[in-house]
Amino acid sequence: MESKAILKYARITPRKARRIVDLIRGKKAGDALISLRFMPYRGSHHIEKILKSAMANAEQKNANADSEAMVVSKAFVDQGSMMKRVEQRSMGRANVIRKKTCHITLILTEE
Repeated sequence: MESKAILKYARITPRKARRIVDLIRGKKAGDALISLRFMPYRGSHHIEKILKSAMANAEQKNANADSEAMVVSKAFVDQGSMMKRVEQRSMGRANVIRKKTCHITLILTEE
């Protein structure tokens, strides 16, 4: 059985989110949840919420399934749209600030 959770337009850069997702890929969901809770990265909070959602989706599909024993089989981060902001500079010029977003997908499977 497979369960899936997706977070779209997360306000974190894809590069920073991939760093965290690479650490939990292949781990059991319970172990990944504990490791995410104690990571020093800001994005671990987003990924922890997605993992909890995927575990809840697994329990919703099958009441007998042990969601903590499931394995994070696939976890990937795609780039989302960019929010563009303008920052004033000297002599009437302007800089464009690109605030990146990402789409995070976690898929849990039973061993």
